[in-house]
Amino acid sequence: MFMSVVDELRHNATYPELAGDRVLITGVSTTLGVDISRAFADHQTQLVIQTSENSPEMDTLNSLLAETTAGFQVYEKTLATSDEAVAFLQGPAQSTFGGLEIVVNLIRIEREDLAGRFELEEIEDLIAEKLVPATMVGRIAANRMRLTLTDGLILNVIAAPRSQTPQEMALVDMLRATLATITRREAESWGKQGIRINAVGPCSYVDQVMDTDQALGGEPDVAALALYLSSERGNKLSGHLFDAKNLGGL
Repeated sequence: MFMSVVDELRHNATYPELAGDRVLITGVSTTLGVDISRAFADHQTQLVIQTSENSPEMDTLNSLLAETTAGFQVYEKTLATSDEAVAFLQGPAQSTFGGLEIVVNLIRIEREDLAGRFELEEIEDLIAEKLVPATMVGRIAANRMRLTLTDGLILNVIAAPRSQTPQEMALVDMLRATLATITRREAESWGKQGIRINAVGPCSYVDQVMDTDQALGGEPDVAALALYLSSERGNKLSGHLFDAKNLGGL
């Protein structure tokens, strides 16, 4: 199944049925989310962007996105805690265009996030810090989709640095395993309401034991996957974790 999806992505398919869909992308910056945001903008969706970056480069990106979308709104705010995630989803994220069909959560792991975490409690804190806000975003969005009888997609994407030590590899693998568990659980919870949950996770071992053609090669591939999963062709896929390499400036 995975290889057939990858083959489909590499045909540069377009999906006209996405025009007008309401899309939220969280965690966008000028180093993560550019290709994903532009892919949805070019499909004439109504696009809501959440970013914590304030820079001339981000202003330029927003201007480019606004030129091709059917509707565009950017919110400069952080979603570092569950409370911030809840307030944003219950407020402006949903109200901008009256709902959402697609949510893409971009979760960046920095190298300093991995440093100095040796105790189990420290590792669990990191996993919670990175995954709980995105999980809350997905649940609130999914519940609104359920209430409005909207079929939808939630895609969680982790971008992590390439592991340089056994400790970093172990931490990244634990993050990936937790993401896989959350993805399966949430997909089972929301599947009967027509809401699909998928994820993209870092694969620290891809260069050693895995055929790299089976892994997404970077953000352009992730952007193509997000479009595919949002489209009629990908609307049966849920509960899957896709492997990625070279994502987020590794």
